[in-house]
Amino acid sequence: MKVLMILTSHDKLGDTGKKTGFWLEEFAAPFYVLLDAGAEIILASPQGGQPPLDPQSDVPDAQTEATERFKKDEAAQTALANTTKLAEIDADGFDAVFYPGGHGPLWDLAENADSQRIIEKFIAEDRPLAAVCHAPAIFKHTKGADGMSVVSGRRVTGFTNTEEEGVGLTEIVPFLVEDMLKANGGLYEKGPDWGSYVVLDGKLVTGQNPASSEAAAKELLKLLNPNHIQQTL
Repeated sequence: MKVLMILTSHDKLGDTGKKTGFWLEEFAAPFYVLLDAGAEIILASPQGGQPPLDPQSDVPDAQTEATERFKKDEAAQTALANTTKLAEIDADGFDAVFYPGGHGPLWDLAENADSQRIIEKFIAEDRPLAAVCHAPAIFKHTKGADGMSVVSGRRVTGFTNTEEEGVGLTEIVPFLVEDMLKANGGLYEKGPDWGSYVVLDGKLVTGQNPASSEAAAKELLKLLNPNHIQQTL
């Protein structure tokens, strides 16, 4: 199994003067679910190199078993510091793709042509694709062969309007993930704020928030290699 993980390169939280980026748990938990199942993982980002870490995901209250493991894992840290430029990625070389969230993707991956190219190819070829929390922002402009949004008529989830309100960024973000998915024809679903909630529609996996990242990765893994289910769940 060869899995592509695509992270944001964007580090500015609108005009607030504060930093954003990817959310640590949403990278670390899926990374280890897939790695422990034997997957080869390639990391990529629009600019390549070290993706920016959202500082709010690195506070003590946000730490999990996966984030603590990552902080002791020099090989994983080195891999993260040397992501491949997204423009150099050939989607044909991968069995699945996973997009961690954080607020960064709202600004760059939502608008990135290379990301759109990869998503549209994966959807057209019915290959497994997962996106968690704010990462479903990647579907803002992606189209299917019919010219419709790739989420049109499909069950999806993502960071809720009330969760965005809860972190006080409703007026800061360029758009709300929930509203965008609905506007694109997605059959949006959600669970309780901050609880794990994952939606599977064919080979499209979406998770609502940071708590959903591990479960989303496990759903992706089931699509990749059902024989590993009992070993990894």
